[in-house]
Amino acid sequence: MADDRMKAMRYDNPEYIPVGVSLLPATWMKYREELDELATRHPVIFGQHNKGQRDYDAVGGTYVKGNHTDRWGSVWSNVAEGMEAIVKYFPVPKREDVHKMKAPDIIDGSFPHGFMYLELQYLRSFEELMVDFAEEPPELQMLIDIVLNYNMKNLEFRLKDYNGTMIHFGDDLGMQDRLPMSPEKWRKYLKPCFARIYGRCHEEGLYVYMHTDGHIVEIIPDLVDCGVNVLNPQIRANGLDGLEATCKGKVCINLDLDRQLFPFATPEQIDEHIGECVERLALPEGGLWLSAECAPDVPLENIEAICVALEKHRSYFH
Repeated sequence: MADDRMKAMRYDNPEYIPVGVSLLPATWMKYREELDELATRHPVIFGQHNKGQRDYDAVGGTYVKGNHTDRWGSVWSNVAEGMEAIVKYFPVPKREDVHKMKAPDIIDGSFPHGFMYLELQYLRSFEELMVDFAEEPPELQMLIDIVLNYNMKNLEFRLKDYNGTMIHFGDDLGMQDRLPMSPEKWRKYLKPCFARIYGRCHEEGLYVYMHTDGHIVEIIPDLVDCGVNVLNPQIRANGLDGLEATCKGKVCINLDLDRQLFPFATPEQIDEHIGECVERLALPEGGLWLSAECAPDVPLENIEAICVALEKHRSYFH
């Protein structure tokens, strides 16, 4: 399937539509042996799964219950083991604090989820950052420059010994039904950041994969301009019409199937949903991957139905 992913990205006629299912730590904690058995039944989805090898209660990072302080000084709070935390303490609460803030000393090549736009939010808080984008004080560009320059130093460290062909990034740029700012302001302040980061990756001959949650339809062409080769958008936030218009035949997408549908749908509705996505977005030459993330609110029978439907519809052109 790895070869099909590259062929789909390059529009080079993959044999199958690449598919995948990811399971949150809390999902493993809930279903345990039953989920282990399920993964064994679906090698197309999970590969060569070794039943009984997983510690069902293993969690790490901010998925651990409690408080966590990251390298920038933001404090994350987690009240549900196995689920993601949220930032509760913002280290740059006042605009004037930007003048005395410094980037972390840690340069290790890691790019956590939310490395650029969300990092600004984790530092200032959503409310204060939106006021900054509305009023456009000089401190906004100062803050952006501090985060971007740190990312570039971290990227150089990562590129030194990088031996892959694709480099992965994640930053949620949208809200449920709109961007958090106008597309014009996004292009003014944030597009140059992603263009610089991804452009440096392309200088090294690397393909760029970008995960980004939320509504981003208006800026998808801009992300392609920045150098994104595979985009991972959410269907619920962007809609099939929007994704078909902006992505089909233009950029490969790893479609994040409807997580908000999965807890409540029947298996038949899941099959219909995945089938419609394939019918609308697939091309024989490629350009489409499919992925499903399952939280613990998704019934086990629906996780099975997702796997069955993905196995069925990945052969759409056969």
